[in-house]
Amino acid sequence: MIVTNLMADLEVYKNLSPEKVERCMSVMQSGTQMIKLKSGTKGLVRLFYLDEHRTCIRWRPSRKSEKAKIIIDSIYKVTEGRQSEIFHRHVDGNFDPSCCFTIYHGNHMESLDLITSNPEEARTWITGLKYLMAGISDEDSLAKRQRTHDQWVKQTFEEADKNGDGLLNIEEIYQLMHKLNVNLPRRKVRQMFQEADTDENQGTLTFEEFSVFYKMMSLRRDLYLLLLSYSDKKDHLTVDELAQFLKVEQKMTNVTTEQCLDIIQKFEVSEENKEQNVLGIEGFTSFMRSPAGDIFNPLHCEIYQDMDQPLSNYYIASSHNTYLTGDQLLSQSKVDMYAWVLQDGCRCIEVDCWDGPDGEPVVHHGYTLTSKIPFKDVVEAINKHAFVKNEFPVILSIENHCNIQQQRKIAQYLKEIFGDKLDLSSIPLGEAKQLPSPQNLKGKILVKGKKLPYDLAEDADEGEVSDEDSADEIEEECKLSHCFSNGTTEHQVESFIRKKLESLLKESQIRDKEDPDSFTVRALLKATHEGLNVNLKQVDKAVLTNIISWVKLLWNCE
Repeated sequence: MIVTNLMADLEVYKNLSPEKVERCMSVMQSGTQMIKLKSGTKGLVRLFYLDEHRTCIRWRPSRKSEKAKIIIDSIYKVTEGRQSEIFHRHVDGNFDPSCCFTIYHGNHMESLDLITSNPEEARTWITGLKYLMAGISDEDSLAKRQRTHDQWVKQTFEEADKNGDGLLNIEEIYQLMHKLNVNLPRRKVRQMFQEADTDENQGTLTFEEFSVFYKMMSLRRDLYLLLLSYSDKKDHLTVDELAQFLKVEQKMTNVTTEQCLDIIQKFEVSEENKEQNVLGIEGFTSFMRSPAGDIFNPLHCEIYQDMDQPLSNYYIASSHNTYLTGDQLLSQSKVDMYAWVLQDGCRCIEVDCWDGPDGEPVVHHGYTLTSKIPFKDVVEAINKHAFVKNEFPVILSIENHCNIQQQRKIAQYLKEIFGDKLDLSSIPLGEAKQLPSPQNLKGKILVKGKKLPYDLAEDADEGEVSDEDSADEIEEECKLSHCFSNGTTEHQVESFIRKKLESLLKESQIRDKEDPDSFTVRALLKATHEGLNVNLKQVDKAVLTNIISWVKLLWNCE
């Protein structure tokens, strides 16, 4: 396993002195006023702070209220200075780079771009965040799973506590059960509530009592019955009974007493049970839900296949429209998506190249409203992240729509930025020659695309593009022309949406015939169609915004 640059970076923060750690945590929990930079705005001044459990960053004021937070677990990386796309867009902003930093988080590598009033504050937050991230990266899977569970239980309790008194009454518990889709009889819920309510303040649950109640409620009946069947109807498994379970039920061989004792010490939550070397229902449940209970062969976490076969003999983890953060019609294109998918295991990524302004090729989804990013930035991101977690070759699936001049620019950037990483060898057509193996191509970047004809004139303006053209997946009549961003009329957008609606309505009618109990899609589309008719009668600037929101809805529905 290759150690990533990110992990190596975080490794330094594990060894910070306790005094420095506490100073950072204290400052972060007290809160710091920072500018939250957004595209198209001057920035918003907000108070950012680390919550008391050190599990998430929050800010206020915010219309999102309690949802205005970023969980530490979801942070992918923290970068110093003005490196993000948002910072690059604010070229006129007179921001000191030492006061700027960006937090990348979530499944789509969203960025939170922040500016502090002085460099020391920025350094404190960067240090504190990286320390917290380093602690998370150092956890084993069991510890991380338990911590995530504990955080969720705490958050659930706080959200259910409507009046904020730190207690839950039976009505609040009923509402919580409904919210969690727990379909238990009220009689059973009240019974568990009363069993958990053990302090003097009868009729309410503290957080500790709620934790007991939650364990009762979430008890898995199937696992409990399994434990009873191997324990002779007792509420725990002895070492011998656990060994029998592992041999008979889990089909494990060569089970030793030491293995069973290790399982008890690792998964049992009751100190009393640990002392008696028995595994109770909570410990048994934790064991069964842990990676130790997975059907997946743990030996396969490392590379175990023969990697000396020709490249064409392998299934290759691939990414389609790699640059998009969301749907294929309206979402943002981001360079950071290439870093994310490469470090998530993809070895074949897509780059859709189109003619850009000033002779610079851009990457985006053609004939749509997706945003554009410079091709050069994409290549630089790929070069930086291609082999951070994986040494095996990366394949660039180039979808080429550029004129000859910009194709030459593409070739120039590939050669200059990738250097020796770029594999320029080729196999002539017609020769029965095998492709090299992944092992032989380690650390190499391959380009997959259609070559221009050898007899093409030097001064030619255009050449053929790739056979695999994902832009052609869009129905011809639904493609948006390039003039859209330069002043598309409401009529053009209306025409596009109506065609899409008609197509989806036809599909929904077929679905309704196949499944007469499903009316959701059709009803939604009809309602959208009616809303479109009403809103298009209003001739104002809000029309276009409303229409685009409908397009988003349709695209996500589909």
